[in-house]
Amino acid sequence: MSSDKSPQSDLHGLDPAKLPAHVAVIMDGNGRWAQKRLLSRIKGHEKGSEAVRTVVRTCREIGIPHLTLYAFSTENWQRPRAEVEALMVLLKKFLVKERQDMMEKNIRLGTIGQTDRLPEDVREALLQTIDVTRGNTALQLTLALSYGSRNEICQAMRAIAADIDAGRLQAADIDEKLISGYLFTRHIPDPDLLIRTSGEMRISNFLLWQIAYSEIFITPTLWPDFGADEFVRILKDFQSRQRRFGQVA
Repeated sequence: MSSDKSPQSDLHGLDPAKLPAHVAVIMDGNGRWAQKRLLSRIKGHEKGSEAVRTVVRTCREIGIPHLTLYAFSTENWQRPRAEVEALMVLLKKFLVKERQDMMEKNIRLGTIGQTDRLPEDVREALLQTIDVTRGNTALQLTLALSYGSRNEICQAMRAIAADIDAGRLQAADIDEKLISGYLFTRHIPDPDLLIRTSGEMRISNFLLWQIAYSEIFITPTLWPDFGADEFVRILKDFQSRQRRFGQVA
């Protein structure tokens, strides 16, 4: 990442009063980026990690307090074993390499998903980085790892049912706020803006409950080519939209 800047020190022409509090990104297109260049898919994932740094840096500079990146889905475990193993190696390298930079930039790392499925050494690196950055306050960076929204909702429903069986809840207590409190994301706000790269018109089992009223932007850009300029253009588009939440303007 580049040299540190305080929050909102470089707003790129954006209105600070209309910044999204939470941006979520489906990072798609690493494999296709590599294939277009006759490279291995792993090279695409390596290049994609540079885009991660760019988006994190830009959020930090602008002053967006929450960024969630869809890094590895529950379905991704079904990919070829060699690719999964290489992704785990890249993930561990990222967690270790970026740890000091997160401290310097005042970035706190968090995660959502079935992280118990990660290899032990990757899980250890993840927990160490989360612990080291726990006190940081400028940006909450959340990595969705071994994450699937349907699985998340199922876990929440099982936990609610268990609390009802134990007498801690009644069925009448269930409302949207209560359900949100049982999800992995209970400590962060719902996304205001969801970005998907590579032009695919689908959600891919990502934050299905949380994006009920998120603004959605699909870009044809493959993730490794996604840069700060395009990110800022999308944020400006977000600021031009009128969010009605089902009501009349």
